[in-house]
Amino acid sequence: MKALHAIHLMTGLSAIALAAAPAAAQAQAAQAEDAATGGISEIIVTAQKKSESIQSVPISIAAVSGETLSAMNVTTLQALQGSVPNVQIDNFANTPNNAVFTIRGIGVIEPDPYAGNTVSIVVDGVPQFFSMGALLDTYDTGRVEILRGPQGTLFGANTTGGVVNVVTNQPTGEFGGNIKATYGNWNRFDVSGAIEAPLVKDVVSLKVAGIHTQRDGWVTNVWNGEDMGRKNVDAVRGQLYITPNSDLKITLQGEYVAARNGAPVVVNGGLPGEANYVPEGTFWNGAKLPMYRSPCAAAGKPCVAPDKYFSGNNEVPDQSDMTTKFFIGTIQYDNTPIGDITAITGYKNFTLFEYTDQDGTAKTNNSTRRRTHGYQFSQELRTSFSAGDAFSATAGLFYLKTDYHHYQMYHLDFALPGLIQFNVQDQQTESFSAFMQTYTQLTDALKLSAGIRYTHDSVNARSTLATGLGSKALTSADWAKFDVLFPGSLDVGGTKSWNNVGWKVGLDYEVGQNQLVYASWARGFKSGGFTGRIGVAADGNAPYNPEKVDTFEAGLKADFLDRHLRTNLSVFYTNYRDMQVAQIYFDAATNVQGNRILNAAKSEIKGFELEVQAVPTEGLTLRGSLAFLDTKYKNFLYFDPVAAKTLDLQGFALQNAPRWASTLGANFTTKLPGDASIVADVSWMYTASKFYTAVVNTPRSTIQPTYYVDALLTYYGPDKRYSVGLWGKNLLDNRYISTVYDSPGYMGLVGYAPPRQFGVSVGYNF
Repeated sequence: MKALHAIHLMTGLSAIALAAAPAAAQAQAAQAEDAATGGISEIIVTAQKKSESIQSVPISIAAVSGETLSAMNVTTLQALQGSVPNVQIDNFANTPNNAVFTIRGIGVIEPDPYAGNTVSIVVDGVPQFFSMGALLDTYDTGRVEILRGPQGTLFGANTTGGVVNVVTNQPTGEFGGNIKATYGNWNRFDVSGAIEAPLVKDVVSLKVAGIHTQRDGWVTNVWNGEDMGRKNVDAVRGQLYITPNSDLKITLQGEYVAARNGAPVVVNGGLPGEANYVPEGTFWNGAKLPMYRSPCAAAGKPCVAPDKYFSGNNEVPDQSDMTTKFFIGTIQYDNTPIGDITAITGYKNFTLFEYTDQDGTAKTNNSTRRRTHGYQFSQELRTSFSAGDAFSATAGLFYLKTDYHHYQMYHLDFALPGLIQFNVQDQQTESFSAFMQTYTQLTDALKLSAGIRYTHDSVNARSTLATGLGSKALTSADWAKFDVLFPGSLDVGGTKSWNNVGWKVGLDYEVGQNQLVYASWARGFKSGGFTGRIGVAADGNAPYNPEKVDTFEAGLKADFLDRHLRTNLSVFYTNYRDMQVAQIYFDAATNVQGNRILNAAKSEIKGFELEVQAVPTEGLTLRGSLAFLDTKYKNFLYFDPVAAKTLDLQGFALQNAPRWASTLGANFTTKLPGDASIVADVSWMYTASKFYTAVVNTPRSTIQPTYYVDALLTYYGPDKRYSVGLWGKNLLDNRYISTVYDSPGYMGLVGYAPPRQFGVSVGYNF
């Protein structure tokens, strides 16, 4: 049962998991060595929709345990940024609720839902269609698996970049629970816990888990001197586990999340002469503090984060509210005549309402009121079966339906006092697919994997835009009324469908015990669509085209020295065709902001991930990783609306794709009398510079290299019944730009990375 034990402990001590983790956690304290060999513990994942050792999966995959997330006091997936090789986890500056996952240079390109996702976030078997709210709250989490490269045969057609597979802690049928409290700087306070109680022994069990997390913001508002970017989130999850017999397992799961955060923080990275530039040192609207220096003040150079963070909001309430309701019903029926059957029903409903001072100053330049309501329904039905010892397969059907309604009232006083735009988006999508993944043991050591998926996607979209003059505040009862409505209102959209066949084929060969080499070819697909946030009619009248990805990958997963040394290597080449690229531009001639999705004819991506872990002596674990990424457009003629000319972008790098990334770490566990222990861990993470949200890679769109040091020191009592820990992130207090959108003529929209965070945590298990 050692493998099953590893599921719950999830030491994070594999080369992949440790390279992925910012620091080792309670699990590392619990099991640093394999009981039989004194070496590296086994980790079980479900990357191929079946439980198996991470070292036997012929995929480039990282696995981060829930214990690791808990020990480092990670409350959202975004805190893993920089820790997983060739994976970027960000958000857009003015839409912090949106997840921006980029794996191997392929990722989210647009904050509004119409653009879809290239990286699929899957929670307990249910894919999340909307990037809004996808930076999940990581409480009572079993593990996070990150699969790099297209995974379309098992996880859907839109996984051209990869999959983030989140597995929550499921009920066990046994009584137990835990509680944990954290206090840190920036007035951070968290309390989380879980409890499970059998209602009918061996038949029905109920589990409830939840979290409350809050903190102040680390950005100062120059208008009133108060903090910006505060956080306040409450979440609760209930699970009912029913086992009528040994073959039938039913889990009914419901979650409610209420986020009542501060408004998005936009930092003004403007330059003299741009529409939203505000001179440093000036006072506006009775501001308490002078206008801060633009972090992008040096023209023709990257933006630089200051020692102290400033922004401004004088126009709108400090409000960003998101409410989410999420239901999952899972039925697992084993040993049927047609195999082990799994049925997963998912339903998610969310509402996001927020205001944003879009110019980030105390001057009345521009602001937005936005509301998005969406839902998704999905149904997956699959069976896993085998024919003798040499052949096994998973086959199934999948259906997804989504619907969202979104409005944005946009005040553009910088262009013309009283100028407003009112954009409304309505979109429905449907996706149906049939899939099969097979595994054939050709010899004792050689295995063939082959999968195929047929997908039919359809989109029905409509967007409207009204422009005029208005004097109503965004908070007034008649905020949507115009004083003067300009002629030429837009009403665009349409209906379109696409069919596609994706596949994956691969071979893996066991060179020796715990040593595997593999090679694969995978094709991924992402549907086209219609632009929703429109500025001119041409933006939304015609659909943008689907994109396709072919990735060729080879890898090695090998343990040496009686499992005291682990070396994992993957190399890959990706042929990217009709790549979807978001373009946001400001047309000074008409005072409108345009938005569209373009298709770059061809690009290519190549690179590798090397992850190493060693246990040189009892209690000490060393880890490290090195990732390389070379991305470029091969064929892309781009019309620049600001320069009013066509540019040949051949050879330009893709967005959000740093060339190098590396991690180093060490974990030491000291055993104390009475079965107590102390765990010390330190990690260093480096990410090279990258371009962010700019089609043309300008200096202002450059994100600087980042260097982070995280650490923890935790005492565990006997039987690990209780713990007391000190932790810190970004201990050197480096100040960085995390996101910037370069909009020439308008300004740079900048976001700052978190400063140093530290605190103390106390936990108790029962």
